[in-house]
Amino acid sequence: MLILWQFFEKTDDTWMLFTALRWVVLVAFIALTICGNVLVCLAVATSRRLHQISSCFILSLAVTDLLLGLLVLPLTAMLELRNGRWPLGGVFCNIYISLDVMLCSASILTLLAISVDRYLAISNPLCYPRRVTPRRVGITLTAIWTCSLAVSFVSIDLGWNTPDFREGRTCRYEWNNNYVLLKAFLVFYLPLLVMCGMYHRIYCVAREQKKINKKKMQLATAREHKATVTLAALLGAFVICWFPYFTYSTCMGMWAETHPNKLTHSVVLWLGYLNSALNPILYPALNRDFRRACGQLLCCRRSNQGELPVCPYPLNDCPPCRIGESGPLRKGHPLLVTSGQQVFCF
Repeated sequence: MLILWQFFEKTDDTWMLFTALRWVVLVAFIALTICGNVLVCLAVATSRRLHQISSCFILSLAVTDLLLGLLVLPLTAMLELRNGRWPLGGVFCNIYISLDVMLCSASILTLLAISVDRYLAISNPLCYPRRVTPRRVGITLTAIWTCSLAVSFVSIDLGWNTPDFREGRTCRYEWNNNYVLLKAFLVFYLPLLVMCGMYHRIYCVAREQKKINKKKMQLATAREHKATVTLAALLGAFVICWFPYFTYSTCMGMWAETHPNKLTHSVVLWLGYLNSALNPILYPALNRDFRRACGQLLCCRRSNQGELPVCPYPLNDCPPCRIGESGPLRKGHPLLVTSGQQVFCF
């Protein structure tokens, strides 16, 4: 890519073609990010199968990626196409940079919350409804966005970004090295270690459950295991996309480099943004409920409004179910609520 970039820089006849190609790629990338995350938000809102506590974190992650596609990516693309020249002044430059940091931080912390949520669901599924309540989920999401807001806008309050901005100047971090290192550790490396530890514990717990009572626990946690595989894939995509950027920024901070290479920084930054476009692709690819909901939305099909909610287990995995002690019901039954009693699947 570097050779291609240098070739186009030196060849005037092909520069316009390369610029047009960049326009097409960037616009398609932004459109994919926005449309994909809108689809995920609509899928969560319209599908009864996705009306679960854990879906709140997925929805928050999709909203974060959607805001990134709407508010940050167009401005970053503009900088790319204008060779880094910022026409909107210092105030909007600071807001743009802070929004970028805020949404990235919110995405990381949401993935951290998802890993904790999956660990609680796998380690003790019977106590999960008591531990993870709507109120606690709301408090967690509020804390995530509050911390992200504080981390992102502190640089403006301390005057670390573009304090003497002049018209036409490049809008970028001033690379305050202490801030770069502290942010990388608190916002990326520390949460990443915790998330990896959580998924390691999930793997160990899942193996122990199969050894203790393979049939019973496999049925009781089949759906949770499938959801965990999906979320582990999201974590893997996040690491692959964002690890190069934070490693690069950490090296720049350690070397006290205040003017990093423009091309290298651009490549690792857009690789990080790729994560926001991958997430809405991974949801339907790895989760049958998301795949079904997205298919209904794309095909403009409406679910029957008069139907009762279905059993939360897939048809092939649904165990015998009963209301209290009233005996087993057939697989794939509607989820019934009678006199305050709900059908429980065992």
